Amino acid sequence: MKRVLCRRLGAALSCCTRFHAQLVRHESTGLPIIHHSGYVCELPTNHRFPMAKFPRVLHFLLQDQVITDRQVWVPEIASKDLLSGVHTEEYLSNFINGKIDEREQRRTGFPWSEGIVRRCRYETGGTVLAAEVALQRGLACSTAGGTHHAFPGYGSGFCLLNDLAVAAKYTLSNSSTRRKVLIVDLDVHQGDGTAFIFKEEPSVFTFSVHCGKNFPLRKQQSDLDISVEDGLEDKEYLSTVEQHLPWLLESFRPDLVLYDAGVDPHWEDELGRLRLTDEGLYQRDLYVMKTVVSKGVPVATVIGGGYSRDIDKLALRHSIVHRAATQVWRECGM
Repeated sequence: MKRVLCRRLGAALSCCTRFHAQLVRHESTGLPIIHHSGYVCELPTNHRFPMAKFPRVLHFLLQDQVITDRQVWVPEIASKDLLSGVHTEEYLSNFINGKIDEREQRRTGFPWSEGIVRRCRYETGGTVLAAEVALQRGLACSTAGGTHHAFPGYGSGFCLLNDLAVAAKYTLSNSSTRRKVLIVDLDVHQGDGTAFIFKEEPSVFTFSVHCGKNFPLRKQQSDLDISVEDGLEDKEYLSTVEQHLPWLLESFRPDLVLYDAGVDPHWEDELGRLRLTDEGLYQRDLYVMKTVVSKGVPVATVIGGGYSRDIDKLALRHSIVHRAATQVWRECGM
């Protein structure tokens, strides 16, 4: 398996115009973790979005000795040109320059600020870097990302820029050969923005397992939507994923998988309606990454949604995907 993976990755790297030329010289041979201190910004007091979770994810990974600081890769801020591969010129101009009206701000859930613009651009840059590093190393995990409700011309549901879509577009456009990207979205909410963006793009396959009665009220059509009922528990949830992922890999044959490992299917999540446990999330993430890597396909992960007023408990929950990835990295001899 390792020989197959190396062969696939070598081919991917040889035809890639790298956004970060220093990648091949990174000193660590461990699982790449993508993080930037700019993943956060100030929000009004008692705002519902748990912004403080992002640095705490890295904190717990280091504190629990899951990783070392040498494994941390620092992304660049996403340029306007990079973002324009997905978002309209008008929206980017308004978003960057603070011309977002109150109605639009209510739809996103965020008041506009220079800080929120900078944060979203670093987060998107992190997902692009995760995709790029995954193509080179086989597996890479950001400590943020998964803003799948953002559409080309507007933001929605705590999502202002669609990092998954930007990373997928970048991956497709920076290659001399035709690539294909599979987006595996296991956030509890449907990735409606991502589905809309790629509805007529045959090189990107969008696969979403989500709670049907949850946000967004009006769903878009992914390439494969699996709508599950409220209260679904670990065993049934994992069985649902197992029914679809292997044949998708066999039939679509992606060159890269972008995995949105949202933790909002957890039974304690404030905005989820499913009943997964910590162990259920771990087994889910382990299954997805092992299945993909065993096919010789690189995978980049983002943390997706997760909502709790207990920031430390939430950050630990988000770190599950990095812990599972560390096991995959070790067991697969990456």
